[in-house]
Amino acid sequence: MKLLRYGPKGSEKPGLLDADGNIRDLSEHISDLSGDTLSDASLDKIRELNIADLPWVGGNPRIGPCVGQVGKFVCIGLNYADHAEESGMALPEEPVIFFKATSAIIGPDDTVEIPRGSVKTDWEVELGVVIGKETKYVSEADALDHVAGYCVINDLSERDFQLHRSGQWVKGKSADTFGPIGPWLVTRDEIPDPQDLPMYLDVNGHRYQDGSTRTMHFSVATVISHLSQFMSLQPGDVISTGTPPGVGMGQKPETYLKPGDRMELGIAGLGVQKQPVVASA
Repeated sequence: MKLLRYGPKGSEKPGLLDADGNIRDLSEHISDLSGDTLSDASLDKIRELNIADLPWVGGNPRIGPCVGQVGKFVCIGLNYADHAEESGMALPEEPVIFFKATSAIIGPDDTVEIPRGSVKTDWEVELGVVIGKETKYVSEADALDHVAGYCVINDLSERDFQLHRSGQWVKGKSADTFGPIGPWLVTRDEIPDPQDLPMYLDVNGHRYQDGSTRTMHFSVATVISHLSQFMSLQPGDVISTGTPPGVGMGQKPETYLKPGDRMELGIAGLGVQKQPVVASA
């Protein structure tokens, strides 16, 4: 299934994308795509619904983040061998973990704001993993059973804040609008192998990132298992699993976002995001 949230910011309703690409309203059956509504039991109940009986959503509503009320937004750094090479950094022995503020989360086509004082706002297409049930000390063999579904994430980063402003990477990762998520939450049954997904990102029609989850250093299962050794993961938590090469910091010369730019990014089977870029007010 392709699940989504639509409507004005802060008032999104849960929906489902039917086979013809139409949005069907789910608000009579679930309150939101968050928390326990992402459990296997809840998703199975949605699957049992007759899609043709669900209300059709007309017009062209805004698509919101595909997960609501996110508790943790966990990110993995330097997780693609080819991205580590372009960054001039060694591959880590264990997953590099950092957090992104949940206040950074926006819809897939919402406007991205370059924060005040930014000189190096960068892009990163990433595979997002949404947890569907409490996960603690899970094995790699069982880790994917704890996934509700997958989505596209743009892990926007301000490199000067991230690398030169002291402290952890979170400073460069958490600006408002730096976490577009969606358009869809694609349930795990539709993605049999998350390690074989082509992905791309364009800026102003120029292809900068053209990669695949095949080059991940630590697989999705390894990442989930590793994280669960240090913290419990809850339904609705989001994991952003790293980016392939082609980020602005890796260009020669370095290239960064500026007001007026437009990004387009996508992952096979998970949909496309399109974001205009403006200066923060």
